[in-house]
Amino acid sequence: MTRFITKQKNTKNVIPGSPVFVGNQKEENTRIRLIGYDENELEEVELKTINELENYINKYKRLWINIDGLHDVELIGKVGELFDIHTLVLEDIVNTDQRPRVDIEEHYIFTSIKMLFLNKEKHQLEAEQISMYLLKNVLITFQEEQGDVFEPVRERLRYKRGRVRSYNVTYLKYCLLDVIVDNYNFLMEIFGEKVEDLEDKILLQPHKNTLQEINKYKIELNYFRKAIRPAREAINSFRALKTELITKKEQPFFNDLNDLVQRSYDSVENYKSMLSEQLTVYSTNVNNRLNDIMKILTIFSVVFIPITFIAGIYGTNFEYIPELTYRSGYFVMWGVILFTVVVMLGYFKYKKWF
Repeated sequence: MTRFITKQKNTKNVIPGSPVFVGNQKEENTRIRLIGYDENELEEVELKTINELENYINKYKRLWINIDGLHDVELIGKVGELFDIHTLVLEDIVNTDQRPRVDIEEHYIFTSIKMLFLNKEKHQLEAEQISMYLLKNVLITFQEEQGDVFEPVRERLRYKRGRVRSYNVTYLKYCLLDVIVDNYNFLMEIFGEKVEDLEDKILLQPHKNTLQEINKYKIELNYFRKAIRPAREAINSFRALKTELITKKEQPFFNDLNDLVQRSYDSVENYKSMLSEQLTVYSTNVNNRLNDIMKILTIFSVVFIPITFIAGIYGTNFEYIPELTYRSGYFVMWGVILFTVVVMLGYFKYKKWF
């Protein structure tokens, strides 16, 4: 029996290949749900213990086992024993920092991918690792916590919609990957609307908080990119897989899935460019406003230089100044000042400096 170890501060003495839970525990208890089905029958149950699973392994033509909660490594280990899952694969399952990827052997296909969702309470984007272990007639999915985007697939199974009940579990795996990628595109559309609204705000009335919004969206986009880019690489590898687990009938679906995730990745790259352009436009607008302010201040400075010069001459404390005895000297000085202002402003206007 393989020994499993939960995450510790010091793992220097852990034997290489021993699965170690890495991540934050998101569920208090692990939940095991099972759907056994074929073209005519379906049974959906929630198991209380992993030992009950043995009663269903050969009972149905096709089996989907979903496990919520990865912290119970002893339970994951028993699942590994039942289905002969290699310890290195189990190590990847309980490591929630695992990069999305696809591994194929003669009798199984292992897939790890990130599922994105919006946390409505925190108003932020979050990710959860989904691992899928595909055998000939069994699909086992491992999730970090309860709640997912798979409910539409469960509804299709329950009510015999589409071809999922008549195809094998490989097609079921495609359906699960399909809703994950569909959710990528859905979230990207929501994100895109926010970015486009920000673009209008930048052009019409940029605010001092606009820069913070741009930086927040760039961080959020990097979160998308971190999940979608390796997911694209993983899903793209299905095209080159040579295995009996994916037949010619199912291969076109995985090819279509690759196009779907490529669209998500293209959206990420497009919005990345858009945010960079918005940052450039915002900086340009701020610089233009600063230039306008500096232009006005410079004009006032240039206008007041000769005025200060004139006033300075008449403010000198000498006894003999020719204009001191001139009755209209004060008004002449103001006339000269106003004439200087008008001439200089006219010159600036002629030069199109404002």
